Formats: sequence, C-alpha cells, structure tokens
Amino acid sequence: MASELQRLVDSVGSRLGRSVAIDDAGIRLLAYNAHVREVDEVRTGSILRRGVPRAVVDHVRRHCGGAEGLFTVPADAVLGLRIDRIGMPVRHNEDLLGFLWLLASDGPVTAEDEAVLRRTAETAALIMHREYLIGELTRGRERELARDVVSGDEVLRDQAAGQLVEEGLFVVGPVAAMVVRLARTPVAEQDRLALAAGLELARHRSPQRHLVQLERPDHGILLLARPTGDDLRQLGTMIRDRVLREAVAPAACWVGIGGRRDDLSTVYQSYVEARAAADIARDVRVLGPVVCHSELGVYGMLAELPAERLAGSIPAGLRTLLTSHAAADDALITTIETFLDNAGHIKRTAEQLGLHRTSLYYRLQRVEQETGLDLRSGDDRLILHLGLKIARLIEPR
Repeated sequence: MASELQRLVDSVGSRLGRSVAIDDAGIRLLAYNAHVREVDEVRTGSILRRGVPRAVVDHVRRHCGGAEGLFTVPADAVLGLRIDRIGMPVRHNEDLLGFLWLLASDGPVTAEDEAVLRRTAETAALIMHREYLIGELTRGRERELARDVVSGDEVLRDQAAGQLVEEGLFVVGPVAAMVVRLARTPVAEQDRLALAAGLELARHRSPQRHLVQLERPDHGILLLARPTGDDLRQLGTMIRDRVLREAVAPAACWVGIGGRRDDLSTVYQSYVEARAAADIARDVRVLGPVVCHSELGVYGMLAELPAERLAGSIPAGLRTLLTSHAAADDALITTIETFLDNAGHIKRTAEQLGLHRTSLYYRLQRVEQETGLDLRSGDDRLILHLGLKIARLIEPR
C-alpha cells in the first residue's frame, strides 16, 4: 500500500505544485511528497515518528467533524502547528479511512484543485480499503496461529510455530513474549480499544514479520522476534504510555516481559513468564510498571506458591503492623522495609528516608516492639524480610 499511496501523492503533488500528505484515520503519516515551502514542527515530527501528539489529534478531530469535502484545521502555535492545514477526508462508503492534507502556506485551493483532490481521495480510499481487507485476512490468520502458539498444547504449539514461519508471517530466530495488562476487571470497551492501540503502536515500530499480536479479554500479547533487553523495556514503556493516553481515566497498566527463547516453538514459556511478571508488577507496586521476569527476584519464586500457604508465613506481629491504618505504622513499614532492603545499613537507610539516625533507631525499636522480633538476629531479619515481600505479593496496598 505504501508504494501505491506514495506514487499517488507524488503524482498529485507534481500536478498541483504543492506539498501533499496522506494520514490514516488516527493521523499517522502514510505518504508525503517533497515540501514546496518551509514546514512546521508538527509535519517534521510526523515524518520522523509517523505520528503526532494526542493533543494535535484532538485538535484535528475538533475541526474535521463529519466533513465530506474540504475543511480547514487552523494553526495553533502552542501545539507546534504554525500552518493551517487544508484537509479532504478519505472515505470508503461511510467509513473514514484517513485524510489527504495540503498546507495553506502553499497558496489558496482553486475549484479545479478541489476536484483533483476529491478524485485523489477516492483513489486513495480504494487503495486503503483493499489493503485493509488483505491485512484483515492476514491478521486473522496471524491471530489464529498466535493463539495456538501460546496454548497449553505442545503439539499444537509446534505446528502453529512452523506455519507462522512457512506462511511468511514471522521470521526465524530468537523470540520473546510481552504481556500488557490493564487494571480494571472486566475490561471496558474503551479500555480494549486502548489496549489495541498500544499493541498497534508496537507493530508500527517493529520490522515487518518481527511481531505477532494477540488480544485476550483481559490482556494483550506480543511475540517479538530477535529481542534485546533494552529495546523490549523501551517498547514496553511506549506501549504503556499509549494505552494510558487512550484508556478512560483513571487507568493503570502493567507490562511484563518474558525471557528470550530460541524460536517460536518454545515461546510459550516466555509468555507464561511475561504474564506472571505483569501480574506481579500489578500486585507489587515497588517493582515499577514495566517488569522483566528475570528481575522479579524473590517475588518470582514466591508467586509460584499458593496464596493460602504464603499468608500463613507472615509473622503475627508484622500482620498487625500491615493491617493498621495509622500513619505512624505506615512509616514503620516503610522504615523496616528500606532497612532490610539495604541489608541493615543504618547510614544508607537514614539517607534514603531523610531521617536522623536517632529517629531511625527509634523506629526500628518500635518495629521490634510491635512484631516481637529481634533485628539483631539474622533469622528474625530473614523472617521479617520475607514476610514483607509475601505481604506485598498477596495483599497489595
């Protein structure tokens, strides 16, 4: 589609002697020609990132309305939109597929120009609709095989992995899974759309045949070819940001990243890890919103045990401390957790908490009194530290 749209844009741009661009319905750039005159930050950013900030999208939508013909999006210096845009909707029947854009700085649009633009929009609509149908067929097959690749049936997984490669839907090589989860249950329709937007962002930022996506009722799944740790974390952060922008506020989103596997036939375990990482990140807020399974540490081990068994391992004194709503007890919990995370290092703990050492010693004595444990005892410290980790895992605060 990109090459056909590009030829179309180059042709009409040459005929009109103007800068021309085509966006999809989400204001993501699909094709553009050489600029006739200077452009603004929004156009430059659109070319570099194939998209524009949400505020610009909202600005465009406020002014395009249900336009059937030419419309104008006024400049807004705050948004970096220094030049008026002249737009023509690209529709197939009643479905809005995108927009054809001119820059007002290139001069007024004549009636003849408008007729050319209308015919160009009709041609663009046919190209985009055809590619949409082809894409939907491919996506349908991709989703079907992706579902089998992350199923519990080993034979089915092997078959689906082979078919994804044989049918040219995924490249051969190492792969890792990523899971994106929203907080609310059940997930509302707008949240599902937000999740889909986040997964689609990942697709746009990945090379062709390097990504397979699947949407489940309560989470999204990405299978990513030839992954590297930093790239996955960065992508996970971008996906989360997009989901939160699109979801109904207030919303919360967590991303779990599974370990790298040799090929698609063994990616199921990476999916299990990614889902566990997302769930633990949701429950244990100290880990952050984007978590690799390899970074779970003790939480990963504890999460494999039944919650009932874990609950019985929390010392009674600590449970009293955790269930209290007094501000002082909250401070005590933060203090003892920081102290134990720092391996009992007084100076480092005092600096992190912004406390004088005397105040720190006082709080630690309070913890000993409340829990009945002796912080000078290695065994008691271990019991208390594990108890805190367990509490965070099964009783998120």
